[in-house]
Amino acid sequence: MPFRSVFDAGAIRSEFENAGLNSKFIPLIWKYVVQNPDCDDFEPLPSLPSAAYLLLRSKFKPLTSTLHSASDSSDGVTTKLLIKLQNGALVEAVIMRYDTRLGKYAGKPRPGGLRSTLCISSQVGCKMGCKFCATGSMGFKSQLSSGEIVEQLVHASRFSPIRNVVFMGMGEPLNNYNALVEAIHVMTGSPFQLSPKRITISTVGIVHAINKLYSDLPGLNLAVSLHAPVQDIRCQIMPAARAFPLVKLMDSLQQYQKISKQKILIEYIMLDGINDEAQHAHQLGKLLETLEVVVNLIPFNPIGSLSQFNTSSEESVSEFQQILRGTYNIRTTIRKQMGQDISGACGQLVVDQSNRRPKENLPLIDIEDLHIR
Repeated sequence: MPFRSVFDAGAIRSEFENAGLNSKFIPLIWKYVVQNPDCDDFEPLPSLPSAAYLLLRSKFKPLTSTLHSASDSSDGVTTKLLIKLQNGALVEAVIMRYDTRLGKYAGKPRPGGLRSTLCISSQVGCKMGCKFCATGSMGFKSQLSSGEIVEQLVHASRFSPIRNVVFMGMGEPLNNYNALVEAIHVMTGSPFQLSPKRITISTVGIVHAINKLYSDLPGLNLAVSLHAPVQDIRCQIMPAARAFPLVKLMDSLQQYQKISKQKILIEYIMLDGINDEAQHAHQLGKLLETLEVVVNLIPFNPIGSLSQFNTSSEESVSEFQQILRGTYNIRTTIRKQMGQDISGACGQLVVDQSNRRPKENLPLIDIEDLHIR
């Protein structure tokens, strides 16, 4: 049998319990691996019971994945990591760097300085089949274990201290629910100590999973890939939406917000002539008017020959934003595209770099700013 990742929390805790070992040593093992990511055995790790070394050597690896390659964007703010799993499959994670001292927020100078957000994958491929997304064209290949999810953070930490994590990479996070929950529990504990409010899960709207998310992972941020204000258009561009009718999804979000008392991020990709007209903005405003949300408008990213869509014009995006803000008083931002030149932007993971379009000069918005309460 293949070795398990030492970051597969459930597996290592179970093995320690069965061997009569104290689980207090597990965070010390994780800390050692984070600080020594090139280690290939556990012998140099100090102060473990002798039985622990035998157990670790026989069943676990410090890291089961390897960094296959890293590509930097031309502006140096984005790094795409290609990570090879133990079974030979490849997944991608993207580091996005922000300087919060640039520009203003709410009319005031931004506090702080440099910070990095990591976009993490939860599956190899994706079964949702969204027609505007390159990952969806792969189909579903396999689930990632909780350890393989956490290992993306370990690899990324070698490049930059990670402050925020967004589950917006390959895969539908809520379709790998148990591994997702376990991985986030590891990330929010020792030695990573990420704050739940700096972790965002993006979903197309898996209703039954949303209904239990807050009880399992309180305090983190929920993002919903809505992309259309009516069910017909949603089904046209997101086939999986047929299983999750918009009425049921909105009821689920109402309940989630009632319990969590948190804003919900609404992701909305702008597709020319499909969902970007003034009537769509009004429909979206009416759909969301009873929720506390932030709408993030996402200019469509090119995905070569796979796409039947075009990018909305800047004028259409601006008018859409103005309707949501002016008529419905909904906070609406426009996502700056980062990493287009390395195919690391939204919807581009696992796609070649042909047919690239120039970046648009949009304001820089970090996921952390969207969720300021």
